[in-house]
Amino acid sequence: MTILEKITAHKRKEVSAKKERIPTSMLERSNAFTKPTKSLAEALLNAPTGIIAEFKRRSPSKPMINNEISVDAVAKGYEAAGIAGMSVLTDTQFFGGSLDDLLLARSATKFPILRKEFIIDPYQIIEAKAYGADAILLIAACLTEKELLVFSTLAKSLQLDVLLEVHNKEELQKSLLETVDMLGVNNRNLKTFKTSIDTSKELAPLIPKEFVKVSESGISNIATIKTLKKYGYEGFLIGETFMATDNPELQAKQFIETLKNATIN
Repeated sequence: MTILEKITAHKRKEVSAKKERIPTSMLERSNAFTKPTKSLAEALLNAPTGIIAEFKRRSPSKPMINNEISVDAVAKGYEAAGIAGMSVLTDTQFFGGSLDDLLLARSATKFPILRKEFIIDPYQIIEAKAYGADAILLIAACLTEKELLVFSTLAKSLQLDVLLEVHNKEELQKSLLETVDMLGVNNRNLKTFKTSIDTSKELAPLIPKEFVKVSESGISNIATIKTLKKYGYEGFLIGETFMATDNPELQAKQFIETLKNATIN
């Protein structure tokens, strides 16, 4: 069993238990449920750098990335640094995150926030809206083509942007849906957990222009972003590069300042 299969198997049990404790009717009564959302796709197109900075405490490949900082402080720092949006891991079992992290990030900032989660049930999309997300992640490797359509349609009905993540040509072919805003290419092989931006390079020509192109994982320097921009990428999801430092906010600020200067020059 791959790590992705382990995660989704656990997620099905987790969501089933949640649905018994907190019905969707309760989620729909939350304060955030009726508030307008901010488009992450538009933010990426209008931002000078297109950086989506992530808040991630740990991962299956790295048991501890950073567990010493608060999500609201990081969120405020990211916003001051000038990022386009923020990705918040809400999986607890494998990434050490929570929906409270999403709630705190939302209350601390005004930029678009992506709920990064292994979504396998419509319930999680309603949950994302209830906790203040502006966008959700759908992973093609976890879902059928029918599920991708149903889930993305529900998200759009709730005014949530959809970032659909693919790893190869086969996943991309089933992901070209009108209800998708952004197509994310994950440079991390989910079987080996090795990263290579060659994946983004290979899939870039196959992504139609109507989708905002986002490259994910393995982005740790300015040169990589400059290269990916040549392939049409407008968004760059960066996690461990910032989070693996004592001060993710400062690291993000310095990274963005360097990127802006490199773009001008």
